[in-house]
Amino acid sequence: MSTQKKFDKNNFSFLAQKDKLICILLVGLVFFLDRVSKIKIINHQFNNDRVYINDFINLDLVWNTGIGFGLFSSNSSIIYNSITTLIGIILMIIVFMIIRSNLFEKILYSIILGGALGNMYDRIAYFAVPDFIDIHYQRFHWFTFNIADIFITIGIFLLIIKEFFLTNEKN
Repeated sequence: MSTQKKFDKNNFSFLAQKDKLICILLVGLVFFLDRVSKIKIINHQFNNDRVYINDFINLDLVWNTGIGFGLFSSNSSIIYNSITTLIGIILMIIVFMIIRSNLFEKILYSIILGGALGNMYDRIAYFAVPDFIDIHYQRFHWFTFNIADIFITIGIFLLIIKEFFLTNEKN
Protein backbone atom coordinates (compact mmCIF):
# COMPACT_ATOMS: atom_id res chain seq x y z
CA MET A 1 0.00 0.00 0.00
CA SER A 2 2.80 2.44 0.74
CA THR A 3 4.27 1.62 -2.70
CA GLN A 4 0.96 2.63 -4.29
CA LYS A 5 0.95 5.99 -2.46
CA LYS A 6 4.54 6.63 -3.48
CA PHE A 7 3.67 5.90 -7.13
CA ASP A 8 0.68 8.30 -7.02
CA LYS A 9 2.79 11.08 -5.51
CA ASN A 10 5.47 10.58 -8.15
CA ASN A 11 2.87 10.54 -10.91
CA PHE A 12 1.31 13.77 -9.59
CA SER A 13 4.74 15.38 -9.31
CA PHE A 14 5.48 14.45 -12.93
CA LEU A 15 2.19 15.98 -14.09
CA ALA A 16 2.85 19.16 -12.12
CA GLN A 17 6.30 19.43 -13.69
CA LYS A 18 4.79 18.87 -17.14
CA ASP A 19 2.27 21.67 -16.53
CA LYS A 20 5.07 24.03 -15.46
CA LEU A 21 7.09 23.17 -18.55
CA ILE A 22 4.11 23.80 -20.84
CA CYS A 23 3.48 27.17 -19.18
CA ILE A 24 7.13 28.23 -19.36
CA LEU A 25 7.34 27.22 -23.02
CA LEU A 26 4.14 29.09 -23.89
CA VAL A 27 5.22 32.24 -22.08
CA GLY A 28 8.61 32.03 -23.79
CA LEU A 29 7.11 31.40 -27.25
CA VAL A 30 4.68 34.31 -27.03
CA PHE A 31 7.41 36.61 -25.67
CA PHE A 32 9.79 35.50 -28.45
CA LEU A 33 7.25 36.04 -31.25
CA ASP A 34 6.43 39.47 -29.85
CA ARG A 35 10.08 40.51 -29.53
CA VAL A 36 11.00 39.32 -33.02
CA SER A 37 8.08 41.19 -34.60
CA LYS A 38 8.88 44.40 -32.71
CA ILE A 39 12.59 44.24 -33.51
CA LYS A 40 11.80 43.74 -37.20
CA ILE A 41 9.37 46.66 -37.35
CA ILE A 42 11.60 48.99 -35.30
CA ASN A 43 14.59 48.24 -37.54
CA HIS A 44 12.50 48.69 -40.68
CA GLN A 45 10.81 51.90 -39.60
CA PHE A 46 13.92 53.91 -38.81
CA ASN A 47 13.32 55.31 -42.30
CA ASN A 48 9.71 56.22 -41.34
CA ASP A 49 8.41 53.82 -43.97
CA ARG A 50 4.84 52.59 -43.67
CA VAL A 51 4.50 48.99 -44.87
CA TYR A 52 1.45 48.56 -47.07
CA ILE A 53 -0.04 45.06 -46.77
CA ASN A 54 -3.45 45.58 -48.40
CA ASP A 55 -6.36 48.04 -48.37
CA PHE A 56 -7.17 47.12 -44.75
CA ILE A 57 -3.82 46.53 -43.03
CA ASN A 58 -0.64 48.58 -42.83
CA LEU A 59 2.38 48.24 -40.58
CA ASP A 60 3.14 51.65 -39.14
CA LEU A 61 5.20 52.14 -35.97
CA VAL A 62 3.56 54.12 -33.16
CA TRP A 63 5.08 54.44 -29.68
CA ASN A 64 2.40 53.84 -27.02
CA THR A 65 2.94 55.15 -23.48
CA GLY A 66 -0.50 54.03 -22.31
CA ILE A 67 -2.02 50.58 -21.92
CA GLY A 68 -3.55 48.26 -24.54
CA PHE A 69 -4.54 49.90 -27.81
CA GLY A 70 -3.11 53.27 -26.72
CA LEU A 71 -5.61 53.89 -23.92
CA PHE A 72 -4.43 56.30 -21.20
CA SER A 73 -1.42 57.48 -23.22
CA SER A 74 0.27 60.42 -21.58
CA ASN A 75 3.50 62.40 -21.55
CA SER A 76 3.40 62.55 -17.74
CA SER A 77 6.06 60.41 -16.07
CA ILE A 78 3.84 60.06 -12.99
CA ILE A 79 1.01 58.53 -15.02
CA TYR A 80 3.45 56.36 -17.01
CA ASN A 81 5.17 55.06 -13.87
CA SER A 82 1.82 54.46 -12.16
CA ILE A 83 0.56 52.45 -15.13
CA THR A 84 3.83 50.49 -15.26
CA THR A 85 3.62 49.71 -11.54
CA LEU A 86 0.01 48.60 -11.90
CA ILE A 87 0.95 46.35 -14.83
CA GLY A 88 3.75 44.85 -12.71
CA ILE A 89 1.24 44.03 -9.96
CA ILE A 90 -1.11 42.48 -12.52
CA LEU A 91 1.77 40.34 -13.84
CA MET A 92 2.34 38.98 -10.34
CA ILE A 93 -1.38 38.23 -10.01
CA ILE A 94 -1.32 36.37 -13.33
CA VAL A 95 1.60 34.23 -12.12
CA PHE A 96 -0.38 33.44 -8.96
CA MET A 97 -3.41 32.52 -11.11
CA ILE A 98 -1.26 30.21 -13.23
CA ILE A 99 -0.12 28.41 -10.08
CA ARG A 100 -3.68 28.05 -8.74
CA SER A 101 -5.56 27.01 -11.91
CA ASN A 102 -6.19 23.87 -13.97
CA LEU A 103 -4.16 23.06 -17.09
CA PHE A 104 -6.49 24.75 -19.59
CA GLU A 105 -6.58 27.95 -17.56
CA LYS A 106 -2.80 27.74 -17.04
CA ILE A 107 -2.40 27.72 -20.82
CA LEU A 108 -4.64 30.76 -21.27
CA TYR A 109 -2.97 32.68 -18.44
CA SER A 110 0.45 31.76 -19.88
CA ILE A 111 -0.53 33.22 -23.25
CA ILE A 112 -1.65 36.41 -21.52
CA LEU A 113 1.50 36.50 -19.38
CA GLY A 114 3.79 36.07 -22.41
CA GLY A 115 2.17 39.02 -24.16
CA ALA A 116 2.11 41.14 -21.03
CA LEU A 117 5.80 40.44 -20.38
CA GLY A 118 6.59 41.46 -23.96
CA ASN A 119 4.89 44.80 -23.46
CA MET A 120 6.41 45.24 -20.00
CA TYR A 121 9.87 44.63 -21.45
CA ASP A 122 9.25 47.46 -23.93
CA ARG A 123 7.98 49.80 -21.21
CA ILE A 124 11.22 49.26 -19.31
CA ALA A 125 13.60 49.23 -22.31
CA TYR A 126 12.03 51.96 -24.48
CA PHE A 127 9.73 53.78 -22.02
CA ALA A 128 6.93 53.04 -24.51
CA VAL A 129 5.46 50.05 -26.31
CA PRO A 130 5.92 49.81 -30.08
CA ASP A 131 2.53 49.23 -31.71
CA PHE A 132 2.52 48.72 -35.45
CA ILE A 133 -0.49 46.79 -36.76
CA ASP A 134 -2.86 49.36 -38.28
CA ILE A 135 -6.22 47.89 -39.31
CA HIS A 136 -8.44 50.32 -41.15
CA TYR A 137 -11.27 50.77 -43.59
CA GLN A 138 -10.84 53.85 -45.77
CA ARG A 139 -10.31 56.69 -43.26
CA PHE A 140 -11.51 54.78 -40.16
CA HIS A 141 -8.55 53.32 -38.25
CA TRP A 142 -8.82 50.87 -35.37
CA PHE A 143 -6.37 51.26 -32.49
CA THR A 144 -2.83 50.37 -33.52
CA PHE A 145 -1.61 47.25 -31.71
CA ASN A 146 1.13 44.61 -31.66
CA ILE A 147 1.59 40.85 -31.43
CA ALA A 148 1.59 40.90 -27.61
CA ASP A 149 -1.79 42.67 -27.65
CA ILE A 150 -3.15 39.93 -29.94
CA PHE A 151 -2.10 37.18 -27.52
CA ILE A 152 -3.39 39.07 -24.49
CA THR A 153 -6.75 39.64 -26.22
CA ILE A 154 -7.05 36.01 -27.37
CA GLY A 155 -6.24 34.74 -23.87
CA ILE A 156 -8.76 37.02 -22.19
CA PHE A 157 -11.41 36.29 -24.82
CA LEU A 158 -10.98 32.52 -24.36
CA LEU A 159 -11.13 32.88 -20.57
CA ILE A 160 -14.40 34.78 -20.90
CA ILE A 161 -15.81 32.15 -23.28
CA LYS A 162 -14.68 29.37 -20.92
CA GLU A 163 -16.35 31.07 -17.97
CA PHE A 164 -19.53 31.62 -19.96
CA PHE A 165 -19.82 27.96 -20.96
CA LEU A 166 -18.69 26.69 -17.55
CA THR A 167 -21.37 28.81 -15.88
CA ASN A 168 -24.02 27.46 -18.25
CA GLU A 169 -23.01 23.85 -17.50
CA LYS A 170 -23.25 24.44 -13.73
CA ASN A 171 -26.72 26.00 -14.05
